[in-house]
Amino acid sequence: MIDLRSDTVTKPTPAMRQAMANAEVGDDVYGEDPTVNELERRAAQLTGKEAALFVPTGTMGNTIAIKMHTSHGQEVICESRAHILDWELAMMAWFAGCVARPISAGDGILSWEQIRAQVRPVGPHAAPTGLIEIENSHNMAGGTVYPLATVQEIAHEAHKLGLPVHMDGARLFNAAAASGHSVADFAAPVDSVMFCLSKGLGAPAGSMLVGTHERIGHGRLLRKRLGGGLRQAGILAAAGMLALEEGPARLAADHANARWLAGQIAGLPGIAIDPSRVHTNIAIFDVTGTGWSAPDFSDALRARGVIMNALNDRDIRLVTHYDVDRGSCAAAFEAIREVCQVRPQ
Repeated sequence: MIDLRSDTVTKPTPAMRQAMANAEVGDDVYGEDPTVNELERRAAQLTGKEAALFVPTGTMGNTIAIKMHTSHGQEVICESRAHILDWELAMMAWFAGCVARPISAGDGILSWEQIRAQVRPVGPHAAPTGLIEIENSHNMAGGTVYPLATVQEIAHEAHKLGLPVHMDGARLFNAAAASGHSVADFAAPVDSVMFCLSKGLGAPAGSMLVGTHERIGHGRLLRKRLGGGLRQAGILAAAGMLALEEGPARLAADHANARWLAGQIAGLPGIAIDPSRVHTNIAIFDVTGTGWSAPDFSDALRARGVIMNALNDRDIRLVTHYDVDRGSCAAAFEAIREVCQVRPQ
């Protein structure tokens, strides 16, 4: 199977498996796992933040970030297709006691003008704004990347109002690779960042949350409340270290494969996609012009050895990663072309 459902399906490299087998470990709840400690030090260094926290998942990292920045009864401003809103089981409400104030942006990139219009002060009616969240790159908008100047403006203006900014940077390294800016450049203006080790960087599990010493200290307690107090976690952190050191250099190839595949399928009858809007490793295409629904199109691809997820009745998302090379992308294109030529039952 050629698996283009997500970059979460990447397998650990042989070097990662060896590093996991040889990892020096201790009890991380006691702060005694040397490999976890080194991973957290390295993550803080790469992002230019004071401290970092290793968490099992990106959802846990975002949940901790929202809780450590807010109080119960506040609103969190985010884009209307944000991962924290649509894909994290309402944890901002369930755990942090907050509600979302979603704002629709066609390309997933919020402007300060849009955000400022939705900021609620403390008052007798509306829940006050407690946090602004931005997603970089934006998953459901097709891997779009925030301009660095926009991140800087949002953070600068939010801080003038006393509001913190959290970046869901699950694919922050993709955003950096596509933009030419460093992860530290993107992280500098905001108060906290979560990024995943287990997507394009290739680790089998784990994410990082970075911020100030004070906030990450609070976050460590919140991690324990969520059941994330791992013990000999160095076996996972060892793979995470290799992901940080070796993974970023491979991302440009993933982006090139996504753009190539988008360019190929754009020429197929009934497929709607603008290849110029594919900036990273995610491409979303509309299949309604083929006569297929997206779920049925996805099923037809699976029968031909290619896996892609339908997002709704119209759209299919493909995500490239280091386990899918250009040859596999070419084979995936042939499967897509074949389905386009078949009349739906």
